[in-house]
Amino acid sequence: MEIQEYNISENNFEQCIKCTVCTVYCPVVPVNPEYPGPKQAGPDGERLRLKKGIFFDETLKYCLNCKRCEVACPSGVRIGDIIQAARIKYGRKKPKLRDMMLAGTDFMGSIATKVAPVVNTTLRIKPVKQIMDGVLKIDHRRTFPKYASQTFESWFRKEAAARQEKFDRHIAYFHGCYANYNYPQLGKDLVKVMNALGYGVRLLDGEKCCGVALISNGMIDQATRNAKTNVRIMSEALSSCEAVLGTSSSCSFTLRDEYPHLLGVDNSAVRDHVELAVKFIYRLLESGKASLKFKKDFKARIAYHVPCHMEKLGWGIFSAELVKMIPGVEFTVLDSNCCGIAGTYGFKKENYEVSQAIGKPLFDQIKVIDPDYVACDCETCKWQIEMSTGYKVMNPVSILAAALED
Repeated sequence: MEIQEYNISENNFEQCIKCTVCTVYCPVVPVNPEYPGPKQAGPDGERLRLKKGIFFDETLKYCLNCKRCEVACPSGVRIGDIIQAARIKYGRKKPKLRDMMLAGTDFMGSIATKVAPVVNTTLRIKPVKQIMDGVLKIDHRRTFPKYASQTFESWFRKEAAARQEKFDRHIAYFHGCYANYNYPQLGKDLVKVMNALGYGVRLLDGEKCCGVALISNGMIDQATRNAKTNVRIMSEALSSCEAVLGTSSSCSFTLRDEYPHLLGVDNSAVRDHVELAVKFIYRLLESGKASLKFKKDFKARIAYHVPCHMEKLGWGIFSAELVKMIPGVEFTVLDSNCCGIAGTYGFKKENYEVSQAIGKPLFDQIKVIDPDYVACDCETCKWQIEMSTGYKVMNPVSILAAALED
């Protein structure tokens, strides 16, 4: 495996003023006494690791990489990056079969969608869940997302691709694994909204998984290969498209920030043109360059959860303002809390209890508010909230699509 080198100026740990606000804001520290906290695992630990690699502590695996420490830091220290870079550089534990299965979303999705009814039924059977718990250490209490029988890419090429070319303006869509294999309706909703705004949608030819799960599970070589491929195809797409839009906050965050910071992949040629669809749509509507017609009888009580990576991007305001534009919406922004799943983290048996404990304040608030459904830009947050509260979760793009006048 090629090891990336990180120097002091890149990791900027020397800017830490030891105020410990990152530790106060960390969702793991209150519920997992084994985790030393972001200040000790990040800036403090890096000072020692630069002297001698033996000071690397395997408890860094308990970091969610939620970036909440970075949001809170008054000095702009990239604490989460320091921790993840240390895991990449010094970690010696190889990914287990479980980790490869959870992180191999393209491989697993391409197989599962071919026999989706069988896979979906099997993953709900109690004995199967118990076997996965005992053999793979995937917690039996965790609910798996369902797979679709038809991928979004397949639907798009058969049903939507031809009509997209009648538009003069286009965007490229980074759909990600979730919209492709699990919930193609999200991709269909984006096409509906963008077409209503006067934009055609194009797929990225040869798109790979963004790599967020590969990074967190130590599969750095594969993540780097995916990153290089994605940067290349996004660059090619931008020759004829105004932007590359995503519907997943974690995918978009990874494409923009994790590629250069953690994988050493230069994305400077495309970074400023990669954004979430909600930001692009809001800018169009706010500027008056486009408009949307909504149903007059649409009504919904919606509570919005800002995902951690969305907070780091600073883009939660765009989703909130878009949903509030819909007539008949009663809107509440939930308190800033991590849901606890952190991608594949919450699926692992050793993390399940911690994952649920982290998310409890969020779950409790949702139950008190009792909305018709929760709005959220992250698919894994959706899985966690739906499993833990019973409330339906919808991406803001899907809410827009549902509220559009037919």
